[in-house]
Amino acid sequence: MSLVGRASFTIVLGLSLLVPLARAETGSSTATTGGKAYANFNLRHEGVSQDNPLQDASSLTLRTRLGYESGVFNSFSALLELEDSRVVGGQDDYTVGPTGFNPGEYSDIADPETTELDQGFLQYDSGRSLTVRLGRQVITYDDHRFVGHVGWRQDRQTFDALTARYQPTQSLTLSYGYVTQRNRIFAEDADIDSRDHFLNAAYATPLGTITGYGYLLEIDDAPSNGLDTWGLRLNGEKGLDRLSLLYVLEYASQESDANGSSFDTDYFLVEAGVAFGRMTVKLGYELLGSDGGRYGFSTPLATLHKFNGWSDQFLGTPAEGLEDAYVSLNGKLGNASWILTYHDFSADTSSVSVDDFGSEIDIQLTRSFTNHVSLGLKFAAYDAGDPAAGKVDTDKLWAWLTLEF
Repeated sequence: MSLVGRASFTIVLGLSLLVPLARAETGSSTATTGGKAYANFNLRHEGVSQDNPLQDASSLTLRTRLGYESGVFNSFSALLELEDSRVVGGQDDYTVGPTGFNPGEYSDIADPETTELDQGFLQYDSGRSLTVRLGRQVITYDDHRFVGHVGWRQDRQTFDALTARYQPTQSLTLSYGYVTQRNRIFAEDADIDSRDHFLNAAYATPLGTITGYGYLLEIDDAPSNGLDTWGLRLNGEKGLDRLSLLYVLEYASQESDANGSSFDTDYFLVEAGVAFGRMTVKLGYELLGSDGGRYGFSTPLATLHKFNGWSDQFLGTPAEGLEDAYVSLNGKLGNASWILTYHDFSADTSSVSVDDFGSEIDIQLTRSFTNHVSLGLKFAAYDAGDPAAGKVDTDKLWAWLTLEF
């Protein structure tokens, strides 16, 4: 059996720990004093309209997530979480390519029906500086650009992994993860056996948090496919009298070895912002570089929906690379929160036929009612660029209701 194993193994591990924890006693209180059950329900409509022969897509899905987190016994605890996503009211006029659902009929909406183990892990927490987890778990680093949970989708991304977090001082945090399976957002149809190593070291300084990282990805039992990324990031904030200056500076290099071909590319991000009153304004430039127009910088484990526009045109980086210049405004309007973003996309390595990748406007409005109920409305409008780039005008609209207990 592999280091982490499959879902059934993780469930057995979780239950085997939860039972003795439920019976154990420490002093006058049980080990499950801190244990708790929780639930999350997300009802969402998504509509997609594209300027192509595909029919417009429409979905109404309900994602249910139920979990139990045990109390702590001798520094050990466990978490077990199940996830289910269902079509509601027969509103399933959409395509999910990797699962073979309505192939070639509608525009894609990446929310397949599924019931599966979302998380199930054992945890050791020294209570001071060391935390270790073994099993299926959510893993995120920094802003999710390289490793994220893709939490926007109804079936989020998790990993079968061994992870460790060590904090020898208040300023320094060291993290490591070894992943044997990537549980992606398409139920179990696109899960990938892997041998991935995640390294992340963050150090807090007066200038901001400086993070060095290495993400060494490899699909198991496949031809040569290594994807190694090393980078450095600065994320800081400087408070002044009535406003705060925000800044991010990041660089990474990547080496890809695929089917006997080797590519080298670079990543660069610079972002500056000002927060004042109830509003924040940011200007940014992100580069996912190209190796001579043959290969574009890749981040396959990222929460990709968060970057380069919500219409999801660039879930895979074009071979020409991608430049994304953007301006973003967000703030509060009464008890609601809003976001407005504009992106301008272009190629890093232009060709005779491909230079302009288009532009996009994104708008979001959310409102929370108590700590348990929230509503959201979101819209993305993508305007395609050069025809040879293979993109088409796309509009997407979402409305959702979330309940948490």
